[in-house]
Amino acid sequence: MMSRWFPLRLLIAPAVLTVLGATAELRAVAATPYESKATSAILVDVDSGTILYRKAADAAFQPAAMAKMMTMVVVFDAIQSGKLKLDDSFPVSEHAWRTGGAPSGSATMFAALKSSIPVADLLRGAIVQAGNDACIILAEGIAGSEGAFVDMMNRKAAELGLTGSHFTNVSGLTDPAQKVTADDLYKIADHIIHTYPDLYKIYAEPDFTWNKIYQRNRNPLLSAGIGVDGLSTGFTPESGYGLTASAIRDGHRMTLVVSGLPTDKERAEEARKLFEWGNTAFERLRFFDRGEAVAQARVYGGTTRGVGLATEEPLDILLLRGNRERIRARVVYDGPLVAPVRQGAQVGVVRVSVGDVQVLEKPVYTMAAIDKGSMDQRALDAVQQLLIGWLPQWK
Repeated sequence: MMSRWFPLRLLIAPAVLTVLGATAELRAVAATPYESKATSAILVDVDSGTILYRKAADAAFQPAAMAKMMTMVVVFDAIQSGKLKLDDSFPVSEHAWRTGGAPSGSATMFAALKSSIPVADLLRGAIVQAGNDACIILAEGIAGSEGAFVDMMNRKAAELGLTGSHFTNVSGLTDPAQKVTADDLYKIADHIIHTYPDLYKIYAEPDFTWNKIYQRNRNPLLSAGIGVDGLSTGFTPESGYGLTASAIRDGHRMTLVVSGLPTDKERAEEARKLFEWGNTAFERLRFFDRGEAVAQARVYGGTTRGVGLATEEPLDILLLRGNRERIRARVVYDGPLVAPVRQGAQVGVVRVSVGDVQVLEKPVYTMAAIDKGSMDQRALDAVQQLLIGWLPQWK
């Protein structure tokens, strides 16, 4: 196996174009002239996948109520699969009432002991009011106990690729063993937004009344006029004030996570500043349209010797203004590809860097199917490959 070098056409200039064989993880824009007051932070342009800002985003901290987003992922999964209906009702257990209800002194929807509450109302109690009782009631109703539901949360977290998080309860109540990272909270938010778009709309509801008690949504940015439509706040004495929020402006979505702010006021101000910086400090550039060939991959033993590679979606990037001359792009694949080649097969990635830091990575797919060539074609390819010291095994 080896990585093949080939030229990559780029639609903006000037740019340095290289194709390299090394692997790398997504990184944030280098040397950005912004320093967040948050202990941990990440800001992502969702449409392009560009990380605009990242600070200690892999450092673990207690999520507080932001853990409820993971709780909602499991609940939303059950609704989407048909295992749970919005008009189903669950009873309020003594554990839910004492641990997260009125006697707890924590965030609550004030569910009455031994009453029964529809799932639709429990969702709003958990999301709009951040009610700990609502989360526990849902967990017990779905899994039989909070502990069994937490096991479901951790299995789902592993499925989503959350490498820095571990959940011990459904509400986010203080527990030193419960940890998340800003990277993982972003992944959870992104999953919710794109996988459950109808249920995600609950996060934008401004208020909810239950048990004759009116409560406003705890997200301080919903009414700030900057396009925010979710998600969750959190606070623990150990981790400070945190926020996961997503906003749409000019048709484009950005999502951020901040944690470790000293007050709720500074949390709201920092999140607003970070959103504003992301919307003003960057220019949006398009590299390739959807379905447009990014590069040609070499094909071994096929009816043709090359196949176009393209991304599924348009390849855009948000670039810090004044940094065009530092852009470089590369496509990496293991090759040559061995015929037959299936159309639409993911065979590599295109990576875009600013200076020495990678800011974007997207998979590339084959644009056509390539059948096996004749014996003469395959023999000629074999001779050519022997000259460069590599010969694949036919399958």
